[in-house]
Amino acid sequence: MAKIEVFSGPSCGYCANAKALLEGKGLAYLDRDISLHPKHRVELLRRLPRARTIPQIFIAGEHIGGSEDLRLLDESGKLDKLVSGASE
Repeated sequence: MAKIEVFSGPSCGYCANAKALLEGKGLAYLDRDISLHPKHRVELLRRLPRARTIPQIFIAGEHIGGSEDLRLLDESGKLDKLVSGASE
């Protein structure tokens, strides 16, 4: 199973939606709250220097985008393949 990281923050509806989608699929993820842990904010900006919004989601180290990007990936059927490590 691929490692899933969600850089998020409190009171963020988009973050909640992304995490709910992952949880609904039974997928484990690392929640990296950038407001509680400054080191997570530093890590996010190291990986995505122009990031200005949350959530920012990475699967297997690959940036896939935000909540809407995750939803579209799921609707296309590509999310399951990506997290299982299957190639297209």
